[in-house]
Amino acid sequence: MSVETMRGRGWGAWVRWAGWVLLAGFLGAFAVFESAKYGLPTTAAAVAFFLLPDLAGKVAGRRRWIVAVANSGWIPVVILVGYSLSPIGWPPLFTAGLGWATRLVVARVVRRG
Repeated sequence: MSVETMRGRGWGAWVRWAGWVLLAGFLGAFAVFESAKYGLPTTAAAVAFFLLPDLAGKVAGRRRWIVAVANSGWIPVVILVGYSLSPIGWPPLFTAGLGWATRLVVARVVRRG
C-alpha cells in the first residue's frame, strides 16, 4: 500500500489494512500446510475454491445473485467452523473453505490497496 493511497485516512486505515494482510497470509499459509499434509485432493480443493469467485463471475452471466453468493464471506466461515466442530473427517472440505476464505480476503486487500 502506498503512502499516497493512505494519506489522509489516518492510522485506523493502516491498522485495518495490516490486519487484512496478516489474515490473508495466515489463511494462505494454513491452506498450503493442510495441502502439503494431506496431499493432492486437498490441494485440488483449495485451488478450485480459491478460483470459485472468479469462475462464478464468468459463468453467472446475468444472474448476479450467484456472484453475490460466491463472494459472501459467510459460506467459507460456516464451512470452516462446521468442519472444526463436527465429526466429519474429510480434509478436502476444510481446505476448500480455507482456499475460498483466502481468495475473499486477498480480494479485499487488493481493493483497499
